[in-house]
Formats: sequence, structure tokens, C-alpha cells
Amino acid sequence: MSPDKVSQRIVADRLEWVQTMLSDITALPLDSFEQFTQERRTIWAAESCLRRALEAMLDLGRHVAAKGLGQGVSEHKEIPVHLAQAGILSAEGARMMKRMAGYRNRLVHFYHAPAKSHM
Repeated sequence: MSPDKVSQRIVADRLEWVQTMLSDITALPLDSFEQFTQERRTIWAAESCLRRALEAMLDLGRHVAAKGLGQGVSEHKEIPVHLAQAGILSAEGARMMKRMAGYRNRLVHFYHAPAKSHM
């Protein structure tokens, strides 16, 4: 795969999606744990928005790696490695993004179940 042009439309779309999801999360009742967990739909809304924000961020990273760097990435945790090697992410940014990719996998694949006392 050889480098190509990064799509400004894709970059703008994914960044807007991340911002929208984060804005939706901050609009939830976050003053206390009790208030946050009072209604199940608040928990599910937060999970959905977080997962979608992570997926948009990873999709953007995959697009930049594929188009900008010419590097196909099959695993989400590989994305920050390629971006750091190219100088797009700092080492700390890459570590954080790799952790977020792992967390996204846990959300999507249900590797853990939330404590029942919180539901």
C-alpha cells in the first residue's frame, strides 16, 4: 500500500463525531455516582457515546495510517504504533490511544460485565 491523500472530509467528520459524543456525555447527570446511576438509560447512553467516540477516533487513526502513511492496520491497538512512528502522536499519546483501543474492544466484545449493583 502506498501513501495517498488523507480525506479532509473524513477527518472533519470523525472529529465532529468525537466532539458530539463527548458533548453528549457531558450533558448527562455527572454530579454524583448516585445521580448518574439513578436511571439505567443514562448508563447505556454514556456507554454508547463513549464507544462511538472511541470508534470514530480509531477510524480516523486508521484512515491517516492507510492514506497518509500507506500502512494498512488490522488491529486497533496497532494504529497508535504507526502514528507514533510517523511522529503524528507522541509516545505518551500513543500509549493512551492504545489503552483506549483496548477499552473499546472490552466495550464492544463484552469482555467484562458491569457490576449488577450498579444496574
